[in-house]
Amino acid sequence: MRIFRIRAILDVLDDVFRDIEIKEDNSLEDLHNVINQSFGFDGTEMASFYVSDEEWNQGEEIVLFDVGEGQANSRLMNETKLSDVLSKEQTKLIYVYDFLNMWTFYVELADIATPVDTTDYPNLLFAQGQLPDSPPEKQFEAEKLDDFDDEFEDGFENDDFENLDDFDFDQNWN
Repeated sequence: MRIFRIRAILDVLDDVFRDIEIKEDNSLEDLHNVINQSFGFDGTEMASFYVSDEEWNQGEEIVLFDVGEGQANSRLMNETKLSDVLSKEQTKLIYVYDFLNMWTFYVELADIATPVDTTDYPNLLFAQGQLPDSPPEKQFEAEKLDDFDDEFEDGFENDDFENLDDFDFDQNWN
């Protein structure tokens, strides 16, 4: 049995992070719970981990609950061991908690150690900084579609739909 030493860094301007020790055979749900407890969240919101490459590009999603309703099965946190997604070669995960507020964490395997008999795991080794009152504003960029801002593809302009009385439209069609 080995112990993973993990640093969870909150994506904010100030240094806000937690250093955690956890058994390699614990699940991602266990890590989710430790992160929530150590940062002071109540743990009631949806969350996901994302496998990440060295440049922190978001990869495969591992979800807390499967909400796909019959679609392709997602990997679940409670069925995924830490050792399945973290190793000396694969050290980075992105963790997102509360999809309305998008609390985002960079989670990195810092070291692999031998357990200490007198230590209970998971173990919070170190805490730096306080959770801000609100998450930072996220800047999302979307591709601009050519000629879509002012005019629909069929030639109607956005202003054409302000007065639906001009169209032959039966409001009581049902």
